[in-house]
Amino acid sequence: MSKKPKSITKSSKIRFLAFFRQYGAVPYLFKWIVITSVVGVLIGTASAGFLQSLNWVTNYRESHLWIIALLPLAGLAIGLLYHYYGKEVAAGNNLLIDTIHQPKQTIPFKMMPFVYLGTIITHLFGGSAGREGTALQMAGAIADQLSKPFKLSNEERRILIISAIAAGFGSVFGTPLAGAIFAMEFFLIGKLKYDAIFPAFAAAVIADVVTKLWGTPHTHYHIDVVPDMSFANLAYTVIAGVIFGLCAAAFSKGIHFATKAFKKINYPPIRPVVGGVILVVIIYLSGTTKYIGLGIPTIVEAFEHEMPMYSFAIKMALTILTLSAGFKGGEVTPLFFIGATLGSALAFFIPLPVALAAGIGFVAVFAGATNTPIACTLMAIELFGAQCGIYAGIACIVSYLLSGHTGIYGQQVIGEPKHRRYLFYTGKRIDEI
Repeated sequence: MSKKPKSITKSSKIRFLAFFRQYGAVPYLFKWIVITSVVGVLIGTASAGFLQSLNWVTNYRESHLWIIALLPLAGLAIGLLYHYYGKEVAAGNNLLIDTIHQPKQTIPFKMMPFVYLGTIITHLFGGSAGREGTALQMAGAIADQLSKPFKLSNEERRILIISAIAAGFGSVFGTPLAGAIFAMEFFLIGKLKYDAIFPAFAAAVIADVVTKLWGTPHTHYHIDVVPDMSFANLAYTVIAGVIFGLCAAAFSKGIHFATKAFKKINYPPIRPVVGGVILVVIIYLSGTTKYIGLGIPTIVEAFEHEMPMYSFAIKMALTILTLSAGFKGGEVTPLFFIGATLGSALAFFIPLPVALAAGIGFVAVFAGATNTPIACTLMAIELFGAQCGIYAGIACIVSYLLSGHTGIYGQQVIGEPKHRRYLFYTGKRIDEI
């Protein structure tokens, strides 16, 4: 068999290299399609199992209310687990943020089972918490185990963690577009990491599809009336956004203050015991369970008719108490509850349709507390429809500006301050201000 002339072989190599110089995105896209497909399938499956577990424990608690009396003992179990075996993962979402900013050792895989168990126990026994924090931590712990097999650099590892967060957020709420932008937006205030845009979107979409393939339902919210644009309606939305921003700031500062107060108890496992006792007393005296757990039925109710003004305040207090004491879960679904019920109550004073006021409150309080106005605007469009997009966007931006340089994630770094007069904050973490 005759060999090909060296000149032809050399010419082929030159054409091959020229192709990849001209279309350099091809190997990049191929690499991240493979990685995000693996990440999306794993995280989508984990989110489906987590959501179904939450539904089961919530239904069990509501049909066996006596179990709430055991909340202090459940808190002790969580406290002991993290104190003796999980100190390196106790930082939770802030550990993910730190890893994005300065990748060091691989996130311990035990973060996943620890936060899963802690959250399931919290919800089973009546704590007031969410699910986003758990979904993000599970996603980050799963994805970071892939950094060595895929031989990723530190910069690629940052993108991997961002993609995992996008997949976790997008799949647990059924909002892949918001999930992708949230992951790019939440760790660095005022800036987006655009080199992660393709992996983040790919991972979020794949994870969302996988979660749905497992037959996991998401809650649907409906805004039936969206009024035409007018200066009056826009002014009402700005006023509501101011109130939502102040509410978000109050929540963020409240949870940081309460966390510091509980840290005065020197032995960490006792903190959730004390918090659990207080929660049980409050739940018993209130005579209702509508303010514990996720509170999804009350959120849906807020879209249907005006809620009492005290609803958001009770949920805020119980969530701050639950999470600052050391129970596990997220802040986001409680923020949805707080925003939706506050918006619904404001409809009594501000002439906007109840469902619209609840919807913009749903996302705007979240935007102010997490400093993610773009992701929250997209979330409103995904959940409620494009018609409310302008109202939601205005409320989210105003809430973001009015909440100040605060937030529920203490390790968020200020990449671009919210106002030019605060340039000296650039590069600082929220908890340093």
